[in-house]
Amino acid sequence: MIADITLEPYRLRLRRPWRSARGTDGARGGWLVRCEADGLVGYGDCAPLPTAGTEDEVAAWGWLCTWRGRSLGCSVGAALADLDRGEPGAPAARFAAESALADLAAKAAGVPLARWLDPGMDPGAPLSAPVNAALGPLAELTPEDLAACAAEGYRVFKVKVGLDGLEADLVRLAGLAPHLPPGGQFRLDANGAWTLPEAARAVAALNALPVEALEEPLRDPTPDHLRQLQAEARFPLALDESLTGAGVWPNAAAAPVRRLVMKPAVLGGLRRTLALARAAEAAGRELVVTSLIESAAGLWPTVHLAVAVGSSIPQGLATAGWLAEDLGEAPRARAGRITIPNVPGGGFRPG
Repeated sequence: MIADITLEPYRLRLRRPWRSARGTDGARGGWLVRCEADGLVGYGDCAPLPTAGTEDEVAAWGWLCTWRGRSLGCSVGAALADLDRGEPGAPAARFAAESALADLAAKAAGVPLARWLDPGMDPGAPLSAPVNAALGPLAELTPEDLAACAAEGYRVFKVKVGLDGLEADLVRLAGLAPHLPPGGQFRLDANGAWTLPEAARAVAALNALPVEALEEPLRDPTPDHLRQLQAEARFPLALDESLTGAGVWPNAAAAPVRRLVMKPAVLGGLRRTLALARAAEAAGRELVVTSLIESAAGLWPTVHLAVAVGSSIPQGLATAGWLAEDLGEAPRARAGRITIPNVPGGGFRPG
């Protein structure tokens, strides 16, 4: 039975501002969720980021308080079932609550969280996922940055575009491309910066560059416009934050792009994201699980989710280095992969 739930506020500085076409953030904050049951402790992270598609802090706090009052005294299984019956609002708060409960359930079952999420995983499957380098705005990227990341084993280099004008972006990318390692590619994220004519010009130019994918190219995405752009692009287009747009994607798995980028704190939890991933995979879509620049308490379950999804595409999980401070030891990449230990639970330990 759940004996105690605590909600501890925190604020963590970033090493440098996180800039995108949707805004700039200099810190990440929220609540560390600690849930105790039967002598075990589970953790979750509620770090709302409205510019990425979550609720705001007021809504998150209200949801957490209501959930806490409803869950105390319940079994972990009953609390998880209650989440399944709930509405999809307050996705960051729901992700935190489910992460804490799932951490408890995996510990009680004696399995890593990834295997609890997908009991059908091959017992011999490695508990690891390939990851991309998260490099921030294109204007701040240097050849030395690319060389340093290449030396660490990365081959996909994610950068933010759409901040300084399309032509400036294209000139910078062309200048940096010769500095990529053999087989290296750019993963570009426009965060909805461009109109349809701008995006069409971008795709035409990017077809001649080593581009692995382009995320959120359109300011106002529609199925027809995305279908047109994807037909013109030699690389995958991807949807991320627009997946949660009200009424836009009644069937997100069938969106007219080749790739979906999934953040469990935006989509409302681990199991909801896994269900979307399975539906998208069945529909022939490529899958990328990515963090929300969360604390270690949020990054650990997100990595476990990526391992359960099992995509061979580099995932967006190498983000711990953006935080100047953290709530505990975060999972970190080695040779372009993040590996999780084969121990019960989600792996987070406060420190």
